[in-house]
Parts: sequence; C-alpha cells; structure tokens
Amino acid sequence: MIVYDLSCAQAHVFEAWFKDSATFEKQQKQGKVACPVCGSAKIVRGPQATNIATGVSREKSVKAAEKQAEVRAALKEIRQKVEQNCDYVGPNFAEEARKIHYGETQARGIYGETTAEEAKALDDEGVPVARIPWIEREDA
Repeated sequence: MIVYDLSCAQAHVFEAWFKDSATFEKQQKQGKVACPVCGSAKIVRGPQATNIATGVSREKSVKAAEKQAEVRAALKEIRQKVEQNCDYVGPNFAEEARKIHYGETQARGIYGETTAEEAKALDDEGVPVARIPWIEREDA
C-alpha cells in the first residue's frame, strides 16, 4: 500500500491509500479519485515524503476516511434536498433573493450563484442567505 497527499482544484488537501502508483494513476484518469470535502475529481498528487505504513497510522487513516465519507454523504444529501425543494436561479441569485425579501415576488426557496461581494451586500441588507458547500455530482 502507498499513501499519497492529494489536493483538489479548490486547494483542499487530503491523503488517500492505493495499492501502488499505477492504481492511483488509473483511478485518477477514470475520475474515481475525488476530494472528500467538495467532490472535485480534479486531483493532483502533492510532494511525497517516504512513508512507511504502520498499523497505528493505518487505523487513524481509516477512521479519517470514514469520517470524510460521512461528511461527503451528508453534503450529497444536502444538495439533493436543495435541488428537490428549491428553484435554481443561477447567477441571478442576489437579484431574486432581494425580490423575495422585499415582497416583489412569491416567497420560495431558491439556490444559485453569487459573488462574495453580492453575498455581503445581501447580508448587510438583512436578506437571509446561507452559503452551502456544493459537492459535485458523481453522475455529471
């Protein structure tokens, strides 16, 4: 077994175990290696130091992997609930959130994209919004 320090396009760093380097490369090309935080399959291998696996470090790594899997499952469930119960408004999120807040359109749950500046402006106006860690779909 070999352990790699990996990072995704969002700069999340994590470690993963593989049978050998060829297995890592094969799984990476197939998109089977994904960030446990955001789900991105755009993964790169970080610099490696020699690492000899011991039972203790493996146990800790297994527990960490289990915890990451739990977090990933929870994030997938959140995404599914939001998609099922809210309207996607895309990049018009800030505009639509204001319309709902000021009673210009029917109140409903929405989700979409906005810049950090727009999100701060909404917060300053008292428009209730929340950032949700959006995990990539595995079937996309």
